[in-house]
Amino acid sequence: VGPEALSLWKNKSTFTSFGVFFLQMGWGDLGAFGEPSKETPNLDQMASEGMLFLDFYTANPLCSPSRAALLTGRLPVRNGFYTTNAHARNAYTPQDIVGGIPDSELLLPELLKKAGYINKIIGKWHLGHRPQFHPLKHGFDEWFGSPNCHFGPFDNRALPNIPVYRDWEMIGRYYEDFKIDLKTGEANLTQIYLQEALDFISKQQASQQPFFLYWAIDATHAPVYASKHFLGTSQRGLYGDAVREIDDSIGKILKHLQKLGISENTFVFFTSDNGAALISAPKEGGSNGRFLCGKQTTFEGGMREPAIAWWPGHIPAGGVSHQLGNVMDLFTTSLSLAGLQPPSDRQIDGIDLLPAILQGKLIDRPIFYYRGNEMMAVRVGLYKAHYWTWSNSWEEYSKGIDFCPGQNVSGVTTHTQEEHTTLPLLFHLGRDPGEKYPLSFASDEYQRAMERISVVVQQHKVTMVPGEPQLNVCDKAVMNWSPPGCEKLGKCLKPPKSDPKKCFWPH
Repeated sequence: VGPEALSLWKNKSTFTSFGVFFLQMGWGDLGAFGEPSKETPNLDQMASEGMLFLDFYTANPLCSPSRAALLTGRLPVRNGFYTTNAHARNAYTPQDIVGGIPDSELLLPELLKKAGYINKIIGKWHLGHRPQFHPLKHGFDEWFGSPNCHFGPFDNRALPNIPVYRDWEMIGRYYEDFKIDLKTGEANLTQIYLQEALDFISKQQASQQPFFLYWAIDATHAPVYASKHFLGTSQRGLYGDAVREIDDSIGKILKHLQKLGISENTFVFFTSDNGAALISAPKEGGSNGRFLCGKQTTFEGGMREPAIAWWPGHIPAGGVSHQLGNVMDLFTTSLSLAGLQPPSDRQIDGIDLLPAILQGKLIDRPIFYYRGNEMMAVRVGLYKAHYWTWSNSWEEYSKGIDFCPGQNVSGVTTHTQEEHTTLPLLFHLGRDPGEKYPLSFASDEYQRAMERISVVVQQHKVTMVPGEPQLNVCDKAVMNWSPPGCEKLGKCLKPPKSDPKKCFWPH
């Protein structure tokens, strides 16, 4: 623990609790980041009372690997959340995935548990749905939410509807017991998730118990939804309705912490698991501001995220940081605040952000942009070098699947996998945050920047020991046919015969 954290620790009468809001939203979705409709007053206030991170990244431009990275402090290629079935494919955990978070990985709640914390996940887990991957087997004490996205409704014959769990057992399924109206976008799920958070916080405060709350709701993940009170209230359509409800919910959670008198003992962080999904735009897609492309890509729009740290009485109000941050840093920072050291028997990619948050220091560190098993790009300082470029295939693009709508940049947003390892494409993100103007290979600036970046990449590759890929094998027999608790509800479904195959990842 650094001296600044240790000083805080000694002067506290209780443990520091943690709250992490982890959603799918774009960098440009918040008023504090420049969204013109200014429909996020609570998150904007959270920023004015805390610290805004302008250069904060996820570990992957897709939800499952990002969540694995946050909870392990390790790149997805290390913790196994990638595929080797095809080069540089983004992979997530659909219903028929066989793999999940390995037992060999140490998750943040497992480590916090040893220090007396009670840990709860509310919302989407997405790190494997088979019994051995259950979140309560990996450090969480409570769970209310689902193992996968709320896709559907399915027919419960070829594809079962996604279950919703309370702790060890399912209590229903999406579209059956938890309604989502695909015509109007109405669903009460965010309100349910909000009440779960408020009740959990109240319970831990009453028992003076330090806690870790991981609020990972999915209202902004297509198909987008919002409750009746918020439908039709945004200038931005249904997606904006969902954002407004999330903003309102976060405001209520922060006010609840203040009302209970524990806000000064609760470190809260808001961020996203990937950039806004522009494939769903404009009706159900968010905004990545000036950045190029969106979810699924390793351009800035796919991996640079909104981020806010809030801790009244500790974080100076109205702070703005240019510290290069990553969701993996929340693992290391949380352990530091809890008086714990990160595991020493494995490579940890997250850094302790406390010096940046509490003292305004800037820590020199790179950002690596991975897509599946390939390091696509790296950022060092204000320079970003692309070693590979690929938005999506011509086959997908011709079918209307576009992760960069209206943003074609010749030679940059490529529809074939283009290798640049000999002469990487280099951008200065300060002058060109939209990655539109590659620096000249012949310029002195290019040569100086690449000399520095090449050393960082070489050192990174020396330490890279990939984990066993968890997203290679799919089998319809392992889908959510008969989750624990289905017997009580009469909702057990008969699985098909096991037939494992290689997962196919088109992008």
